Amino acid sequence: MEISTLVLFDIDGTLLRGGPAKEAFRIALLEVFGTAGRAAEWEFSGKTDPQIARELMLDAGVSSGRVDHGLEVLWQVYLREMESRIAGDPPEVLPGVHELLGALGEVEGAMLGLVTGNIAAGAAVKLRSANLAERFPIGAFGSDHEERNHLPRVAIQRAEEQWGTTFAASRVVVIGDTPRDVACGRHAGARTVGVATGRFGIDDLAGAGADRVYEDLSDVEELLGTILDRNGSIGSLEP
Repeated sequence: MEISTLVLFDIDGTLLRGGPAKEAFRIALLEVFGTAGRAAEWEFSGKTDPQIARELMLDAGVSSGRVDHGLEVLWQVYLREMESRIAGDPPEVLPGVHELLGALGEVEGAMLGLVTGNIAAGAAVKLRSANLAERFPIGAFGSDHEERNHLPRVAIQRAEEQWGTTFAASRVVVIGDTPRDVACGRHAGARTVGVATGRFGIDDLAGAGADRVYEDLSDVEELLGTILDRNGSIGSLEP
């Protein structure tokens, strides 16, 4: 029997790419705050949705108190716009995702979850559109905490409650496409796997401290070995 391993995936740039989220976010900001600020040029990668909204609105001169007051309505409008647009602009499932998730689903002791900056309801909309939602019984989301570094601990706690077991940090793997994904995993003491399917390349992810880095998730057997720690030490940065 495999020792239980908790595998926590990011969504955007790791599992999925594209879709209507940025446009839905822009429209929601305009409707709720009267401005989207510099959304077209802002760096979203690896941040939580509340962090992005706060950064954009503070940069546009909106007070922090007004941001706090408007967030609940912002998410309502954002979800409305997401749900109305996603059928016509669905996100793309990235290479190897279905195959890797299917393979992990066959491994006794491999538990899957999410660590994502998306608010929980937004994550659900995206994953349902790609037929991936049922793969992830638990997760930690931007709606749980604005600081991404806090999210792995939330996910681990939920996983322990879900499966009635304890996950040592060495048996938790965080998989993501940005240095912030790597950083949040390292903050929790987890092993980290970088995947260069987003804005950041192999060197960026290696430089952020990822234990292993891959071009994408296509090499399922190699990834299984890394995730389940069958390949020995994962201190090497070579795929």
